[in-house]
Amino acid sequence: MERVILNAGNIHRTFISGERRLEVLSGVELIVREGATIAIVGASGSGKSTLLQILGGLDAPDRGSVELAGEDLYSLPDRRLAVLRNESIGFVFQFHRLLSDFNALENVMIPGLIRGDSRRAVVKRATDLLGLIGLDHRMYHRPSELSGGEQQRVAVARSLVNEPRIVLADEPSGNLDPTNARHLEDVMWELVDRKGTSLIVVTHDERLAARADIRLTLVNGLLEA
Repeated sequence: MERVILNAGNIHRTFISGERRLEVLSGVELIVREGATIAIVGASGSGKSTLLQILGGLDAPDRGSVELAGEDLYSLPDRRLAVLRNESIGFVFQFHRLLSDFNALENVMIPGLIRGDSRRAVVKRATDLLGLIGLDHRMYHRPSELSGGEQQRVAVARSLVNEPRIVLADEPSGNLDPTNARHLEDVMWELVDRKGTSLIVVTHDERLAARADIRLTLVNGLLEA
């Protein structure tokens, strides 16, 4: 049986605005095994993005735990949590969040350089990834010189440059036209399959959700198969 990469238990999250309390997560349980692809769907405002941020160590739950490769994210010191996020989690968001002053190659390299890897090794990994996604001829172009689909493919490559255990993608193709969206999804699935990386993707697109091994719906603060 594949190893458990991520184990989230009894996740609760409530937002308070004035006298109004909105409980968006009410005891979420989730186990992610090595190499699994999971799609999480649900109505707008149901808490999908909040859940993804908690799973990725970006937003602490009110109650509950998230274990990544045996380490409880929210019991770690801030410095160790930052290191673990950079080494073991890749993030892809709806908007690419590339740095405008750096070219595609440099943007992909950033997580590896932050980790302290040798520049030569990071250049090799980043160049290989850009080749796999068909952008080796665009690696010296800045984000403003790339199309929206190309920018998102660079973001996918960046998420994988440190060879993370899991990639978390929040509506990764939601800002693209249908043709570019399909291309991005093909690239993402091919890369995570090739690298053996687990993937959780939050989406409102049922066609994309159908590509995952497991499809879950977030409803009334809980995940349902």
